[in-house]
Amino acid sequence: MKKCFVGFDTSNYTTSIAVCGEDGGVIANLKRPLPVAEGQRGLRQSDAVFAHIKNIPELTRELAEVIADLEPIAVGVSVRPRDVEGSYMPCFLAGVAAANSFAAARGIPIYEFSHQSGHIAAALCSAGRLDMLGRDRFLAFHVSGGTTEALLVSADDGSFSEELVAYTADINAGQAIDRVGVEMGLKFPCGAELERLAAEYQGKIKKHKICVNNGICNLSGAENIAVKLYRETSDKSAVAAFLFDFIGRTLVAMRDSVIERFGEMPIIYAGGVMSNSLMRDRLADGCEAYFSEPQLSADNAVGIASLCRLEFLKNR
Repeated sequence: MKKCFVGFDTSNYTTSIAVCGEDGGVIANLKRPLPVAEGQRGLRQSDAVFAHIKNIPELTRELAEVIADLEPIAVGVSVRPRDVEGSYMPCFLAGVAAANSFAAARGIPIYEFSHQSGHIAAALCSAGRLDMLGRDRFLAFHVSGGTTEALLVSADDGSFSEELVAYTADINAGQAIDRVGVEMGLKFPCGAELERLAAEYQGKIKKHKICVNNGICNLSGAENIAVKLYRETSDKSAVAAFLFDFIGRTLVAMRDSVIERFGEMPIIYAGGVMSNSLMRDRLADGCEAYFSEPQLSADNAVGIASLCRLEFLKNR
């Protein structure tokens, strides 16, 4: 019987279970979004935990079908948002409970990771660059509703060592996108619909000075300007084009600041915001850049399953 590795991830907006094979190939990427009421810009943690508890039985039934002819030999789970002291969100407890139950019932080892490390691994897997885990270092951007950071990653034998080298001083890129989208009457999360609107825009994009100092950015200004522009013009496409242009230029400035300090290196872009195709050419210009497909940019457990496999092989 072929062996496999299972990953669990319960972020603030998606319940995810993934399976990868002994060769690292993705066998399954099972996901369920958490419901957000119309007009709301997010979920309270108590509501997220409850939604995960409702999603997990359905996903584990799908998992049972996927692994019917496979033998799980290790389980991975995201237990915290980031690999820093004090990083904690209750929503991850639902995944921890499910993963530990799955592992204990089978008598197999369980490995714990951060949600952020899972995003990085998923992006590497999607880009076909898991070999970067054996390189001296690379730069990883994690850009989402909960995070806008650049990490200097030193990876050896599947283990991450991360140094925060650029970040937002106020709101995250995904927050700006969703807040502006909800203001315009779009359904949360708003990224995909805003991208479609921005792609339709034919006019001149309104420019405004970005704010990046030594890799630290501010994005609340983009939200304020975009909301003001919408209230003045009611032009959703113009607002969307402005917003992605502002965020794209901000990320480029953050990238350039890091490269100036640490030198050229490969860059991997992870996180839900990085599924945006309109920003990719700009971010890839002049550097060795890698992106994941949209399904593996958004929240998923594929990276957790991949890290589980690497940890198991390392410890065997």
